[in-house]
This record gives sequence, structure tokens and C-alpha cells, in this order.
Amino acid sequence: MPMGHTATEEAGSGGLTATEHRLANGLRVVLSEDHLTPVAAVCLWYDVGSRHEVKGRTGLAHLFEHLMFQGSAQVKGNGHFELVQGAGGSLNGTTSFERTNYFETMPAHELELALWLEADRMGSLLAALDEESLENQRDVVKNERRQRYDNVPYGTAFEKLTAMAYPDGHPYHHTPIGSMADLDAASLEDARSFFRTYYAPNNAVLSIVGDIDPEQTLAWVEKYFGSIPSHDGKQPPRDGSLPETIGEQLRTVVAEEVPSRALMAAYRLPHDGTREADAADLALTILGGGESSRLYNRLVRRDRSAVAAGFGLLRLAGAPSLGWLDVKASGGVEVPAIEAAVDEELARFAEEGPTPEEMERAQAQLEREWLDRLATVSGRADELCRFAVLFGDPQLALTAVQRVLEISPLEVQAVAKARLRPDNRAALVYEPTAQTDAAGTEEEEAAK
Repeated sequence: MPMGHTATEEAGSGGLTATEHRLANGLRVVLSEDHLTPVAAVCLWYDVGSRHEVKGRTGLAHLFEHLMFQGSAQVKGNGHFELVQGAGGSLNGTTSFERTNYFETMPAHELELALWLEADRMGSLLAALDEESLENQRDVVKNERRQRYDNVPYGTAFEKLTAMAYPDGHPYHHTPIGSMADLDAASLEDARSFFRTYYAPNNAVLSIVGDIDPEQTLAWVEKYFGSIPSHDGKQPPRDGSLPETIGEQLRTVVAEEVPSRALMAAYRLPHDGTREADAADLALTILGGGESSRLYNRLVRRDRSAVAAGFGLLRLAGAPSLGWLDVKASGGVEVPAIEAAVDEELARFAEEGPTPEEMERAQAQLEREWLDRLATVSGRADELCRFAVLFGDPQLALTAVQRVLEISPLEVQAVAKARLRPDNRAALVYEPTAQTDAAGTEEEEAAK
């Protein structure tokens, strides 16, 4: 990719543009000017997530996200947070199956600080990584697991459903949080080796969006990141391909202390980056995207068998995406009755397809979500990184809206017919173990 290669996309993106550059060490850089407000967003995606982990060492990618905030050669302890927040900025990091990202939104005149900080930890984290910082963050992650997964109602549903939808040994079989046993087993050498392999400039994309001077910004990127050596030891992620459907209905009943009965289910859907994934997104929006959706109208409004019903898409590039169904039952209603109603609605949708009004509403909803995301400097920086890392082309972020608007009702019907079927469902049925006040639960759910 030549330095300064520029591409402009007008359709559906409000005339947003991005330029692409590459440093000699392989770091890809994407710049997008936006002088509406005096802020700049910095986003760094590393091409490493839980799919790159091996059995017995799950959770390393997420543990590393935490270690990256523990200091580097020139930034001690909690200094990254302190410096960014002291300069009026905000920051965080997240881990998924497919990537780990770090991001700051700064007043425009503090952009150089954010670039220096990101470069310092990319280039010198190992200088600060010791047993104490590893132990500290291992405990933080284990505590996060308790608070967000193990000790909250329905907290392990996502973990259980992905384990059912992706068979044992599949790179997406385990979720990014990792297991307690694996977190305990991770050694300092495991952590150092992981960092050397994946936290290299040639395994990353840096996007900078906002009130920037591109020439000055590139000069800073070259100054701070240019001397960090590349690393060629990374193995490609294991193959995540699977048959289009599960081939049978998988079912697990979970008896737990939860507020109400629930049906949660995962359907295998097309890979992200395809027309079929966009069609699936529209199908799930029509079926379960909000209070005007078919499932909400049927289960909550008409039958009153549920207090909440939603259906969303978890887009994945390296494995089939997941359609995610979540229905909380009304007091006294058994899950099989809900399941029968869901199957009836899905079969009717597969048979008839969407109405013109439903298509228009769903496309408008997804268009609004996309444009809202691209309108903020942080949202646009994240999407530019996503399309660069997962699909090799950041410009695709600027035409995503147009692709959604081009999908036809027939394509939406076809994906529903092929995939939203009982033999492509991993179902999780929650049965409360303790008696709960069903009326109170309904009122709480309805208020959400």
C-alpha cells in the first residue's frame, strides 16, 4: 500500500473520507479528518482475540488487555489512565473473539500524548511486566468473571451457548473471559511470549479520526511507532469454518436462582462481511429488534407470555455469526409454549418474507445505527480499524450503510428460510430454583 493512498466514498457515508498509510515495520495507519469539534480519537486494533488461544491457556488475550494498563517503560503503574484523564481525555480497551482494541478520545491539542502512550506500551510493555503486575491483573480478571458471569442471573448464558454452537476444539468454543483454571495456570513466560507474538506493529492497525493535521499526525506516528520492530512468529488463527447449520436442535436446561424462566438460543448465521450477513441483520431486526418487532408483538403484546423478547446478531468474520434470541417468560408461563410461538413466527417469516413496511423500517433502523456510529470520531475510528483488521480494507466502513440499503426482501427471506430453523438452534432453558415474586419480576422487566 503506497504512502498517502487516498480513497473517497460518498454513497451513504455523508462524504466521509479516509487515507491509508503503512510504516516500514508493517503498522497500518488510517487517518480521517473531521474538523467539526476540536477532538481526536485514537484507536488501535491488534489482530488477536480468544480465537488465537490454545486449549489450557484460554483468557490470555483478555488478561493482556488488562496488563496493557499496568505501565510500560516510561509510564509507571496506573500512569496511562492518569495522563489521559488528566489531559481531559477518555480511554479504555476491550477483547473479543477476533481482536483486542485500545482507544482514547482526546482534546485535539493532546493527540500527541495519546500516540506517545500507545507507542510506549506497544514497544516496551515487557520492561514493566513482572510477577506482581501479572498477579494483580489476574485477580482483577477473576473478579470481573465473578461479577459479570458467575454471580449474576443468566450471567453464563453467552458462555454456555457459544460452547454449544461451536463444538469442542473449535477456536470460538470458549469466550474471551477464559476459565478460572486457565487464568491460574498462566505463567509470566506465557504472558511474555503472547505479547512478543501478537503485540507487534505488523499485527496492528492504528486509526486516528477528528480535528487533525494529517501531515503532523503522520510525523508523530513515524516518530513514536517507527522504531518498534516487527515480529514474524504469529501463526494464523485456526480454521473456524463449520457447516451452515448445526444439524439438530441442541438443548440444555439450567436450574438456577434467576428472576424468571427464560429461553435463550443461538442460531448459526452467515459470516460477517457478506451480503448474507447484512440480510440476516435485517431479518433479526424485523423479528426481534425492539418493540415494533414480530416476536415482541407476538410474545409480549399479544400472548403476554413474555415480559421481554429480543433477537440480535453477533457478527463474526472467522466463524459463522450468531443469531442471539433472548426471551424472558411471564410468571407461570412454561418455556415450551414460548418456544412453539417463536417457531411459528420464524416459520411464517420464512414462508412469507418481510412486508415492504418492515423492510423500510429495518433498513432505516440499521442505517441510523451505522450513521450514528460513523458520526462520532471514536465510532468511526473503531469501524475503520475493524474493516482494516478483519477484511483488509478500512474504506469498507464508509460504504457499510449503502450495502445494507441494497439488500432485497428476497435475500432477507432466503437467509431466514435457510438458517432460522429448529435444526439450527442451540437452546438454553432457564428454570428458577427458588420461588420469586413473578408479578414483581414482570414489573421490573417491563420498566426496563
